[in-house]
Amino acid sequence: MKTTQYFQSTRFRPDRVGIREDWILKTLKFPEKEYIQADGRIRRWAKIEEAEDRYLRVILLSDGETVHNTFFDRGFKP
Repeated sequence: MKTTQYFQSTRFRPDRVGIREDWILKTLKFPEKEYIQADGRIRRWAKIEEAEDRYLRVILLSDGETVHNTFFDRGFKP
């Protein structure tokens, strides 16, 4: 999995340390929703059952494969 330096620096924050790599990969491969931002970055969401059915948001760079950010999106509505 390709990642940015920003992702590496925020990955172990207390609010993100529990996000597993397999959940990120699931969100990349099987998103429930995708949105392309004006700057070309790509947002993808997927429900993570093992995390109390919360939705994980993964933000990719415009290349569609480099992970820039991940977090549980409390405001996401499917």
